[in-house]
Amino acid sequence: MSARVRVVIVGGSFAGLTTAVELRRHLDEDRAEITLISNRSRFTFIPSLTWVATGSRRIDQISFDLESALANSRVNFVNDAMTSIDVDANVVITEQSKYPYDFVVIATGHRSANEAVDGLGPFDGPGHSPMSPREAEELSVALNALLKEPAPVVVGAAPGASCIGPAYELTFEIDHILRRRKLRHLVPISFVTPEPYLGHMGMGGAGKIRQFLEGEFEERDIRYRTSVAVTKVADDSVEVDGSDSIPSALSIVIPPLAGVDAVAKSEQIANPKGFVPVDQHYRHPEVDRLYAVGVAVAMAPVESTPVPVNFPKTGHMTEQMARVAAEDIAARVDGREGSTSALGARCILDMGGTAAFLSVNPVRPPRNDIPKLSVGYRWLLAKRVFERTYLFHASRGRRMPTTLGW
Repeated sequence: MSARVRVVIVGGSFAGLTTAVELRRHLDEDRAEITLISNRSRFTFIPSLTWVATGSRRIDQISFDLESALANSRVNFVNDAMTSIDVDANVVITEQSKYPYDFVVIATGHRSANEAVDGLGPFDGPGHSPMSPREAEELSVALNALLKEPAPVVVGAAPGASCIGPAYELTFEIDHILRRRKLRHLVPISFVTPEPYLGHMGMGGAGKIRQFLEGEFEERDIRYRTSVAVTKVADDSVEVDGSDSIPSALSIVIPPLAGVDAVAKSEQIANPKGFVPVDQHYRHPEVDRLYAVGVAVAMAPVESTPVPVNFPKTGHMTEQMARVAAEDIAARVDGREGSTSALGARCILDMGGTAAFLSVNPVRPPRNDIPKLSVGYRWLLAKRVFERTYLFHASRGRRMPTTLGW
């Protein structure tokens, strides 16, 4: 392919931003015109939303302007909402215009399916979730109210959830905040999860993480129930398995995820849940020159569980997908085949006054390496430093350091 190719990337979070920056590293401006379309004008560092919820961050501290960042990478930015993709005409259609492409990358992320649990607001019900900036800010207000009037707390995840890590983080962080304020004895904390055991996290567990989390919960007097389905959030309780209820004045539930409507409604692209099937290069298996990366990708669960738990999708894994896809597009422009690699995961779990580092390779068992688990205050410092370092480089359109993962 000798002519200048047009690459359109839809989505401005980790998947889209990483794909754009990586693709520009492979293809300079005389070889590729790269356009990123996003319905949001700002990038938000999603892993820090739990810190927004607990009051240690503001949204403006963990976000930056996409247009200026992408300009530094010589990538066009369009602040518009995609409505559909016409794969026969090779055109991305937005609310305001149409964008022809030679390659298109779907990096649209997810839609939180809060409607899966009755009462899981936060804006039309008593339940809370930390899955978006607005929800995290609303949860911060609710947590402050709890500190003034201590009462029972329930944290957990709904059936089919795939992003369960924030539920563990919020459980530990709330416990830590209450202990610091000498209020913990007034607030029973319960953790409810569809996982068959603590630490499953949709990846079949990892090394000693199950025993570690069970011990930490028991040491902190955090009651937990596994293989349960949250069915309803009321003003003063959380209902599980359709009948049993747990008293709760502050209820935080991670919802299942679904594909965004524009992708789900585009013909030939998505599965019934709105996610995009891909091969090992993150190409669509049937639609040529269409890629998907990040949370938008359809991933099969690692195993069947009594209550559904979906495959995890983290920022670190998203960046791996984006790099493989970007390298493959560049390889195809050069008339060759791109390389592939199995997804690994590295993450730091904030536990309040300390943190745990977990490394898993690959994510889907069986694994080549024995999972590594390390605990200590140094990992909490590392998580904070990584956040600042990532935002510093990403806001300047530079390649983001991902050695630690998250």
